[in-house]
Amino acid sequence: MLIVYTRAAELLNAIPEPETPLDGSRLSDASSGYASTVVAQNTDPDEAILEAKEINKYLLAKALFDCREYDRCAAVFLPESTLTSIVSPKDTTATPKGKGKGKGKATTGSSKPNSGQAIPKISQRSLFLSLYAKYLSGEKRKDEDAEMVMGPQDLGSCKNKQLVTVSRVLAAWFESRKTGERDLMDGQGWLEYLYGMVLAKEKNEDTALYWLVRSVHLFPMNWGCWLEMTSLITRVDDLTRVMSRLPQNIVSFMFHIYTSLELYQHDANLASSLDQLLNIFPSSSFLLTCNALLSYHAKDLVAAEQAFSHLLSLHPHRLDSLDHYSNILYVMNSRPKLAFLAHICSNVDKFRPESCVVIGNYYSLLSLHEKAVQYFRRALTLDRTCLSAWTLMGHEYVELKNTHAAIESYRRAVDVNRRDYRAWYGLGQTYEVLEMHAYALWYYKKAAGLRPWDGKMWMAVGSCLQRMGRNQDGIKALKRALLADSYYEVGSSFESAADGMRGDPEILLQIATMYDSLGEDDEAKAYMEMCVAQEIGPTSDSIAVHRDSPGGGSEDGGDDEGREAGNEGTGVTAATSKARMWLARFAMRTEDYVTASRLANELCQDGVEVEEAKALIREVRSRMESAGGDSAPRGRT
Repeated sequence: MLIVYTRAAELLNAIPEPETPLDGSRLSDASSGYASTVVAQNTDPDEAILEAKEINKYLLAKALFDCREYDRCAAVFLPESTLTSIVSPKDTTATPKGKGKGKGKATTGSSKPNSGQAIPKISQRSLFLSLYAKYLSGEKRKDEDAEMVMGPQDLGSCKNKQLVTVSRVLAAWFESRKTGERDLMDGQGWLEYLYGMVLAKEKNEDTALYWLVRSVHLFPMNWGCWLEMTSLITRVDDLTRVMSRLPQNIVSFMFHIYTSLELYQHDANLASSLDQLLNIFPSSSFLLTCNALLSYHAKDLVAAEQAFSHLLSLHPHRLDSLDHYSNILYVMNSRPKLAFLAHICSNVDKFRPESCVVIGNYYSLLSLHEKAVQYFRRALTLDRTCLSAWTLMGHEYVELKNTHAAIESYRRAVDVNRRDYRAWYGLGQTYEVLEMHAYALWYYKKAAGLRPWDGKMWMAVGSCLQRMGRNQDGIKALKRALLADSYYEVGSSFESAADGMRGDPEILLQIATMYDSLGEDDEAKAYMEMCVAQEIGPTSDSIAVHRDSPGGGSEDGGDDEGREAGNEGTGVTAATSKARMWLARFAMRTEDYVTASRLANELCQDGVEVEEAKALIREVRSRMESAGGDSAPRGRT
């Protein structure tokens, strides 16, 4: 059908234009042959005249654009000779190269955007279509020139060669639109959007954000422009500043929710805002996906899995964001559901990046890491900006002990999106495997800065500091890990941090061990006792975590049900057994033989440190007998 459309447009464009000039009276004439029945008429009379005059050419350019013949599309209104004269005008003052002391450099002309030939007088709509086609042509050639993903020549340095051309043409056009007061005349928003997108590609982010904000003021329904702004926002503070400059409408409301989720936010205000939108659009697949991601970021994997399952039942042919769903199923070790999801994605479209990521996750769950890498590379062949594929491929290379490839994968993920804390964390892990702890610490801190309420990030920082011999700083980081995970579990008061965190005994043991290495026996003993107390859950007289760690300070937001859910003990673990053994030896050092004997007997029942516990019991009996059989405690309890 596109070929038929293109041929019809070519024939329409081949019809000679009438010699009668077009004016406003002709446009208002119902008998005029220029009134377009295809595109809505522009409210700006000057633009409407231009659009009506070039309707035949526009339909031809649009048909070529739909057929992905981008160079032909751009040439309808902006031939290559015209673009060359605008971008690189001839300069008569150019100095040729010569043989002498000072080698002359031939100049390419003035750097001013309006120094070349004037831009043809065409409508904004046609100019946008032509320049956007030129931009997409450059993107297409960039992908064609790129080497095989992660191949020996794949340096990730391929650039869009049309960015300079499009940027200079737009700069010249906006310069020509300035009035005497240096204010721009109102546009339609599309050229502003394209200019902002090109500037963002050129890493001119502040100026790009200015033009994107201007675009959404002129045309707020262009969601692509909102997405470009999201890619430029890296912190919550940046989002707050940008929101004050945006128009207040329902689209900006959606933008705030979406960008907050991209920044891994999951507070109550965000959930309330999302519920308000779902009341208006209850079956919106986009908002349902945001709701699922909200639970995912809050570490509520069960709720996130249920939300994605419901979304999949409503829209079984929609593949957007299913790579996140596959990550959830992978973490939950739900092999049947992940296999079913991979089957669905393969049947809908096996050549979508999301489908390849889902299938790659399935093979990874089966420990077929080479096969998983193959599918992640296939996803990147289809879309080199697929963030999930870069990060997950880095994980697979770590499993395959290919640290060089893992580091490169994570670096490419960071290049795509600097907000991806998983890639920063993966870089830290990889450098830690290489025992390059200074590098690992830097990357761990980046990950912790992006996700400050994730205890896993701070635990990695603390462990790395411990290996570097910086025990005091490591203790602060690990206490921050206790506080961070309490934010998800039982509220965020620092005193309750040790009470509700799953995996808490390992962190408490690590803190106690570092206190022990610093010679602070009282602090070490307190944390060892807290570690042992996690076997049966927190009690009313449990020891509070000391307030010598940075952060915290927020009030306790947990409800009673959350506290009851966190009251279940961990049971006997390797960490609690090591803590009990340390306490038993500490009791021996302080000649508290009764406590030492009791702890040693408990260790024999645990079945973890049995041989050492039996040896300790014999030592206790020997000392008690040598002391005259006195079983009373002597020393600190």
